[in-house]
Amino acid sequence: MLAAERRAAILRTLQAGGSARVADLAAQLDVSEMTVRRDLDSLDAQDLLRKVHGGAVVRHNRGEEPWSSVKASQQRAEKEAIAAVAASTVEDGMTIAISAGTTTSELARRLRHRPSITVITNSLRVFTALTDPAGDGEDGPQAYLSGGFRTPSDALVGPIADNAIGSFRVDATYLGVHGFDPQVGLTSPNVAEAQTNRTLIDIGARLLVLADHTKCGEIGTNVFARLDRVHTLIVDDGLAEAERELVAAAVGELRIAETGAR
Repeated sequence: MLAAERRAAILRTLQAGGSARVADLAAQLDVSEMTVRRDLDSLDAQDLLRKVHGGAVVRHNRGEEPWSSVKASQQRAEKEAIAAVAASTVEDGMTIAISAGTTTSELARRLRHRPSITVITNSLRVFTALTDPAGDGEDGPQAYLSGGFRTPSDALVGPIADNAIGSFRVDATYLGVHGFDPQVGLTSPNVAEAQTNRTLIDIGARLLVLADHTKCGEIGTNVFARLDRVHTLIVDDGLAEAERELVAAAVGELRIAETGAR
């Protein structure tokens, strides 16, 4: 297979799944991992993808907002590991805010049987995960849904959401993000969602950010917080060592969620 054919195949795989690991691409293309890495270097240099530790992800334009249904199928193991760590930080009796996002939805599923907590959210997915009885008959958290305009990322945003959320004060805010960067901070491609995220941050005594390693270096159009606002950043073990050092220096605490795949 010629280099151009390999690289076209790599791009097709990324478009289908959103991300790909070097080892999987090597097996798929029947070439060495070193060859795949060279191909990824070339495609990254052309801004056709973004290299991350162990593989590559689709490169989005700064204003491009992927649909939550697409993101939900990506980095499943990483998101589950991050959600498990986040759930362990929620204590009985707490009132918390949970933003929209595929990783935060995983957190909500782990809190379904925690009736002692109260949750404020701007996500239909999170709200449903917390309140849907699913035939088990067990009580769940007391949950409040903000209302607002729905974005492709499943966030309810805008003045209605901001006013509803702003009437609460919570012990901690658990935030999913489009991207985080040591220099730029937390970003979103949607200006209204960025503002609602600011409101979610402002009502919380502590800020915990949940983001898989592919979000590192991803920069959306709208910055809504610097990393020094983050008390705890929970990321999976795919984050490269050099990036860990930069991020750890910028946030209060960096927690690594082990996926067991490495």
